[in-house]
Amino acid sequence: MMVLVDTPIWSLALRRQPSALSAGEQLLVRSLRELIAESRVQILGATRQEILSGIRERAQFLRIRSQLRAFEDVSLTANDYEEAAAMSNTCRRSGIAASPIDMLICASGQRRSWQVFSTDHDFVHYRRVLPIQLIPISRFQ
Repeated sequence: MMVLVDTPIWSLALRRQPSALSAGEQLLVRSLRELIAESRVQILGATRQEILSGIRERAQFLRIRSQLRAFEDVSLTANDYEEAAAMSNTCRRSGIAASPIDMLICASGQRRSWQVFSTDHDFVHYRRVLPIQLIPISRFQ
């Protein structure tokens, strides 16, 4: 099964120093590497933009950009955006605030039957009202 990887996981692997990672974070990075080795990783263009935004040092920006270029962006369609809007409305009706990018991740993953890999706990809230599949991160903590 393919896995749609969210910004926090990429940031642990690409923007943080390995020596600064907790044992749980190191397990998350190892899991990402295993998924990459299995050719199961997918990324949205919006996630790519989030990862690269805010990097102060040009050399680090270029290094991370180069590493991410190994992954093609998921091709989104009107159906993905429409489903993201519908999911956002479902969350809102349930009192759950949701960002547009998170909803694109949920819609893209759900429409393709992919898992979502994120440490963002908002996805746990989304899962209460949306039919999304998450890689359980509790095993990494």
